[in-house]
Amino acid sequence: MKAILVPTEHGSAMTSALDTALLLARKFGSCIEGFSLRPAVADLVAMDPDSGLTMVAVKENDAEMVRQAEEVFRSFMQSHQLPERTGEGPASLSWSWLKDAPSGHDFVGSYGRVFDAIVLARPGDEWQSPSMITLETALFESGRPVLIAPPSSPRSLGTNVLVAWNCSTEQARSMADAMPLLRMAERITICTVEGATVAGPSGEQMARSLRMNGIASETITLKASKRPAGEVILAKADELGCDLIIKGAYTQSRLRQMIFGGTTRYVLANAKLPVLMAH
Repeated sequence: MKAILVPTEHGSAMTSALDTALLLARKFGSCIEGFSLRPAVADLVAMDPDSGLTMVAVKENDAEMVRQAEEVFRSFMQSHQLPERTGEGPASLSWSWLKDAPSGHDFVGSYGRVFDAIVLARPGDEWQSPSMITLETALFESGRPVLIAPPSSPRSLGTNVLVAWNCSTEQARSMADAMPLLRMAERITICTVEGATVAGPSGEQMARSLRMNGIASETITLKASKRPAGEVILAKADELGCDLIIKGAYTQSRLRQMIFGGTTRYVLANAKLPVLMAH
């Protein structure tokens, strides 16, 4: 995980996102690249007779958002004494800033394809909030894992890992993406919640696969309860003192999760530790 992308905007949630990205970067000697994340200019233009003046005002506001985002990113990196990346050789612990990134959430999904991981702040409470749209774009369009930072900055990352195993294709992809982290973990717990799985290999079979890769883990199966599976998973992670959850995203469809709820939605709304997701 040598190349880490952090879409950056001005706001309190960025502190934890940048701290989480730095924890990841320190593990692998990575370059953290930022760019200004903001709504598409076209989406902000009011449809009225005075649209010419409105466009001018919107572009000025867009330029200010770019300036603020870059200031947030550069100030963070400088405060942690990270050098700016120069040259085109192998990455070391450093940072870079992408100038002239286009506005709009779609860029996260397309540009993220050339990075090893994308780090985002945990979405807001509203299901259709801009942060949720950004996250879903990253998950569905980039083909890369997304590391979701909790509301408060974590102190560690990936030493004590809980795998939310539900036997799914999405979870398998998350495990493959997480292998560099799993190889460095001190403890790995593969956790299955009864009644919250699809047809597929068991947690014990996943543990066997990890052993073949030289990675030790333990497996637990939690009894079904009246609590949502996401709540059970987060409670177990807290009980074990975990500092990372690895979870497949949206085994159920987004529409179904919006209407009926689901494990992905619950974890996104309530996790207080970093979560690595892939779809």
